[in-house]
Amino acid sequence: MPDPVIALKDVTLSLRGNAGMVEILHGITLDVAKGETLGLIGPSGSGKSSLLMVMGGLENASSGSVTALGEDLTAMDEDQLARFRRDHMGVVFQSFNLIPTMTALENVATPLELAGHRDAFDRAHAELAAMGLAHRADHYPAQMSGGEQQRVALARAAAPRPHLLLADEPTGNLDGANGDAIMDMLFGLRDRHGATLVLVTHSSALAHRCDRVIRLTDGRIDTTHADARAAE
Repeated sequence: MPDPVIALKDVTLSLRGNAGMVEILHGITLDVAKGETLGLIGPSGSGKSSLLMVMGGLENASSGSVTALGEDLTAMDEDQLARFRRDHMGVVFQSFNLIPTMTALENVATPLELAGHRDAFDRAHAELAAMGLAHRADHYPAQMSGGEQQRVALARAAAPRPHLLLADEPTGNLDGANGDAIMDMLFGLRDRHGATLVLVTHSSALAHRCDRVIRLTDGRIDTTHADARAAE
């Protein structure tokens, strides 16, 4: 069996809250294969988003190991993690996280410029066109609908052609029609760029489109639901 793209072993995560340390993840061991689409489901507060953030090096595991593309994320400092994400990962958030003072084109091109791509604006244009947003390239986020903003966020994540695409509730702030469109685009990105896709979702329709689904309960993988698509 080929080496996994993401490998977590005995991962725990504890964060300090108002009442002291709170244990979020408990001994998570999980492998994600190259090209796989993995859905993370479970009730609110079960640790889904925290697990995704640990996979992307956006949260540091309290213990255990996190390996992505053969690199030990737990051994990296913040600068090394930032460079690794820039070069290998695309991350999509429910809240879009676009820069309000930049146009759609600038939002998509900026990560490419930071990575040293001389054709940053050409690639940004191409990715926006693939999302059906060529006509919105010069618009600012406040001038676009929620669905359009999420498509810009997808274009920004996909433009560097990442090996890994992480999405946290990508359809959570959208109505049904826009949510369906974003689902199609997410899986289209996987097909176009060959990325491995890991997503957090409450959407049963989105979960059903994944190759595999993991259900979390109280910060643990629910082993009674080996493939929990039908249960959500």
